[in-house]
Amino acid sequence: MHILLTNDDGVTAPGLLALKKSLDSLGKVTVVAPSRNYSAAGHRKTMHKPLRIDETQLADGSSAWVCSGAPSDCVGLALLGFIKEKVDVVVSGINPNANLGQDVTYSGTVTAAIEAAIAGVLGIAVSTENIRAPEEYEPVARVAASIVEKIYQHGLPANTLLTSTCRRITKAFTLRGRAFAFIWTNWWSDATRATNRIIGSAASHRAAWMMRAVIFGR
Repeated sequence: MHILLTNDDGVTAPGLLALKKSLDSLGKVTVVAPSRNYSAAGHRKTMHKPLRIDETQLADGSSAWVCSGAPSDCVGLALLGFIKEKVDVVVSGINPNANLGQDVTYSGTVTAAIEAAIAGVLGIAVSTENIRAPEEYEPVARVAASIVEKIYQHGLPANTLLTSTCRRITKAFTLRGRAFAFIWTNWWSDATRATNRIIGSAASHRAAWMMRAVIFGR
């Protein structure tokens, strides 16, 4: 199995490294990840400027490719020929925050898997929540690897991707099963908080922070 691994938090993110270590047991893993954080970047296609891609090393010394584009750019470049060897599965993650409901349309993590599905390649996005330390990615990564193995064996329907959000779990856990469901709708309470920012000695402009709280989902 040849796995293309990316994420939206950048090539140095601890979730990416934890996921790579777990996926290494399944086959060859090629990492092509963004040079910076692209959280909530959505499904981007960079066409107005060239993309840079350079070789780098992860924290464990393993080789990787770092790309100046978004996660969907990373996948697109790889599948369009930058990675010469055929890719069997694209895995994106581990995102440190949950991707649920309509938020998957904003997520750089999920849209990387969408880019794979568009190209006819198995696409799997992996997210978690409430991570407090880098080592807490490890059990989530092991669950993700088991899901990738099953999806590779059994496949997915055409034009379908899998997005998985696994809550923070301890290392000493037993996986009793998996449940698959269609994406539901989250109902959010959105608001903005306006601020004044001073630029230079006199000029100022208005800025606003987006804030969000979940009410319920269906």
